[in-house]
Amino acid sequence: MGRILTVWVLTRTILLLCVFHVLTPPGPDVTSDVTVIYQGWYEVLRTGTFPLDDVTWQYPPAAALAVLSPALLPFLDYASAFFVLALLCDAAVCALLLCAGRRPGKSPRGAWVWVVGVALLGPTVYARYDVLVAAVAVAALLAGARHPRLLGVLAGFGALLKVWPVLLLVGTPRGRATLRAWGAAAGTAAVLALGFLVAMPGALAFLTFQRDRGTEVESLGALVFHVGRYVGWRGEVRLNYGSVEFLGPYVPLVSTVAQALSVAAFCWLLVWRLRARGRSASTPADAAFVAVLLFTATSRVISPQYMLWLVGVAAVCLVFRGSRMEVPARLVLGATFVTFLEFPVWFSHVVVSDPLGVSLLLVRNGLLAAAALLACRNLWRQTVSEPRGEPQPVPGQVSRAPHADTYASAP
Repeated sequence: MGRILTVWVLTRTILLLCVFHVLTPPGPDVTSDVTVIYQGWYEVLRTGTFPLDDVTWQYPPAAALAVLSPALLPFLDYASAFFVLALLCDAAVCALLLCAGRRPGKSPRGAWVWVVGVALLGPTVYARYDVLVAAVAVAALLAGARHPRLLGVLAGFGALLKVWPVLLLVGTPRGRATLRAWGAAAGTAAVLALGFLVAMPGALAFLTFQRDRGTEVESLGALVFHVGRYVGWRGEVRLNYGSVEFLGPYVPLVSTVAQALSVAAFCWLLVWRLRARGRSASTPADAAFVAVLLFTATSRVISPQYMLWLVGVAAVCLVFRGSRMEVPARLVLGATFVTFLEFPVWFSHVVVSDPLGVSLLLVRNGLLAAAALLACRNLWRQTVSEPRGEPQPVPGQVSRAPHADTYASAP
């Protein structure tokens, strides 16, 4: 535990020095989202309305709480308060993982994944509100073993922060636990959404803005156009809907294919849930990790901060000694470091599609695809294939006591 805390303090000191511009990493300034975009939204949100005329507002209504959160520290300027709150969320996640890892049958590996993963992603972590969403997601998964309703409440709240935490519910046990978790999530999301709709105009404007997005230059589908620029594809790279995207021939087609792959991922998860028979304490977290991996890899947009989602859920998986997600988690950590290299360090090379930029994206997206496929295989084997091959107990024979690392016995 002491080593984890030491590494956390050292790495987070470096991250703070970066976002406060004491140290300057290569590439574009990652803090501009906070100092320009978030602060601009903050001024609009304070008036009691969402930024209806800003197409870069592409987030569910509860994201307003994250943008307004620096008001909790009125003695600091907006950006400084945001960075401090991001640090506190990071510390809270580390504390949750450390506490969980000290329980019987658990492991400190999860805390190590978080501490190392955040450091590998660099100062972008403290310059986006995704660290707050990751904190909610980690708390939800850790609470879910004993308190399905709390899992649902936190997942519902997280979904109104940034949608993806709804995927945390995919691995809940069938029966009463699922009814409690899914019901609590739906109720929480409905109440919060209704509250925002009544209190603030434009709560659902983000749906239109998200629909009109294209293929972002860092996504898996974007590799088609990065390579295509060498063989005569006539398109362009432009800041569009708040991100750097490809525009031109065949871009809508590639975007549609990406959406189709996301639908296919959803269908695979549905089939898995229907056929899964075996279950352990790590299954809800493992399934959530697989779901987030699949939807990240197939997304039209893979912004750097998306890696924080994967790091957080992977960390919860490795809290459980029985999880088979260690290798996919390592692949995610590798992809996280390559993400730091492609943004912000060598982002200019990515934008112009030169050999260095394309190579970085091939490695990062290749690692993500490999992690997703391996995680799917491991989850399927552990919960579908292997349980079918287990010998059936002989009638009258006394069954063995369940292993300590089962869902029923998980703390």
